[in-house]
Amino acid sequence: MRTRLLPLLIVLMAGVLLALGFPLAASLAASEQQRVVVDRLDDAARFAALAQFVSESSPGTDERRTTLGGELASYHDVYGIRAGVFYRDDRAMAAAPEDWSVPYEGDGRRAFGEALVGRRSHDPPQVWPWQRHARLTIASPVVRDGDVVAVVVTDSPTGQLRSRILRGWLLIFAGEAAAMLVAVGAAFRLTGWVLRPVRVLDSVTHDIATGRMNSRVAATGGPPELRRLALSFNEMADNVEDALEQQRAFVADASHQLRNPLAALLLRIELLALELPEGNEEIASVRTEGKRLAQVLDDLLDLALAEHVAAELRLTDVGALAAERVASWRPVADDKGVLLTGECGAYTGWADPVALSSALDAVIDNALKFTPPGEEVTVTVSVPSGGASVDVVVADQGPGLTEDELVRVGDRFWRSGRHQNVKGSGLGLSITRVLLTAGGGGLTFAPNEPHGLRVTVTVPRHAPAERDGQGFRGSGF
Repeated sequence: MRTRLLPLLIVLMAGVLLALGFPLAASLAASEQQRVVVDRLDDAARFAALAQFVSESSPGTDERRTTLGGELASYHDVYGIRAGVFYRDDRAMAAAPEDWSVPYEGDGRRAFGEALVGRRSHDPPQVWPWQRHARLTIASPVVRDGDVVAVVVTDSPTGQLRSRILRGWLLIFAGEAAAMLVAVGAAFRLTGWVLRPVRVLDSVTHDIATGRMNSRVAATGGPPELRRLALSFNEMADNVEDALEQQRAFVADASHQLRNPLAALLLRIELLALELPEGNEEIASVRTEGKRLAQVLDDLLDLALAEHVAAELRLTDVGALAAERVASWRPVADDKGVLLTGECGAYTGWADPVALSSALDAVIDNALKFTPPGEEVTVTVSVPSGGASVDVVVADQGPGLTEDELVRVGDRFWRSGRHQNVKGSGLGLSITRVLLTAGGGGLTFAPNEPHGLRVTVTVPRHAPAERDGQGFRGSGF
């Protein structure tokens, strides 16, 4: 979720900084240029004051004209700015350099035209740092007796102006970059603060879904809404655990309480059988159903105990344990005419040995039960790619299950309609799954080629503490 939330926050913050940065950069450029324009207008006003009383009739003997020419020449020599005073017909009153004339097009001609109608150049076009050959032309009118008699024109290079604008932009960019770094760091902290409770909640939800009903969320941080969600989740988990505990207690108590009446009923059936002829079919049928009911009660009690007792995990040689169970079931397989083989390598995993033994017994018993004589049942221990678990695969050559039946296999009391006459209560695989889930393992089913069923018993290879360290199980907000 962080990978989706962080880019969104970063893009939004970058958009905000750019939205602030571009106007600021434009304002800086305009401010720098305006400062230059004001300075040139002051200079033009000074030259206009000198040119105001220059006589047009005697250009060669007018001292004011000579003084004006000297001022313009000094101005050009010191600042490198071309300057001149031009009559309305574009004739030069004085100019520096002397061969400079009024431009006939572009910004200079436009500024000259504005000055002829009495306006000074307050807003020349903006100069940008990438305009290497741009110049700044300022024009100011020379007014005598209320009439514009001449125009002062200055034509400035813009190198220093562009350099100042560029330096200002670099400072703005550096500030925006620093602000962006701070914003990214804050975004990381913010998303971590907001999403960590979500990860904790996800981890605890997974724990509860896999059978660790005592997992809870420690609501010690995060936004108030998520803290309230954590409290509500813990209350829900407490209620669910209480309901399951009551259900388990009811099943265990009911199973235990029914065993004595059932035992008495079976005893009365046996006494009744003594009064009937030997081989009575009804009595045999009643005996079979009574024994099946006793088996169901025993399995219910085992299931209730399996759901209640916590697994005692330890490092277990899964290969040796599987080989032991294969050896124990081989006489049963030989008696039925089924070949039971095992390929049990030396692989270790974290499991409850008693629970794993019971699970293997249930799976192998189920495989032998449905495999016809002359076929084979194989038990293989291996480590799949990734090495996170140890798999014990029990493959039989029985009739197998359809796709719809594979979805339901392992449900409590479920049995295939084709196998209703086979001995069993439909709880064996359910108990196996509960035992394995309590230890972090699992039970999966798949078709076996060319026919039959593949049951995979999985146990983790790593210790519970190592697995918990990968997530946030039991962590606070």
